[in-house]
Amino acid sequence: MSLTIYHNPRCSKSRQTLALLTERGLAPKIVAYLEAPPSVATLRDLLKKLGLRPRDLLRTREAAYKELQLADPAKSDGDILAAMASHPILIERPIVVNGAKAALGRPPEQVLEIL
Repeated sequence: MSLTIYHNPRCSKSRQTLALLTERGLAPKIVAYLEAPPSVATLRDLLKKLGLRPRDLLRTREAAYKELQLADPAKSDGDILAAMASHPILIERPIVVNGAKAALGRPPEQVLEIL
C-alpha cells in the first residue's frame, strides 16, 4: 500500500488523521505541503482522486482567500489552482492518497474509506 498524507502539523485534524493511520500500523509518506507546495498538475491529480472541484478544496477563512478575491465567481478553476499552488495555506487538509483514491480527513475517519 502506497499511502501519502498532505500534512500540516499545526492543524488538529491533520494530526488526528495521521494518528489514526499510525494507530492502524500504517506509515504514510508525509508531505509537508506548506514547505513543499504541490504543483498545479499535482493539485489537479489530487482533485480528480478526491472527486472535487478546485473551489471545494479552498480554505475560505484564510486571509489569502480574501486578499486574492477568490470568492469572485469569475475566478476560473485555473485561477484557483494557481492561487493554491502559490499559497498552499489555501488548501484544505489533510489529504490522504492511497493509489488512485484520495480522501479528505474531515472528519479524520473519512480516510478509512480508501484503505
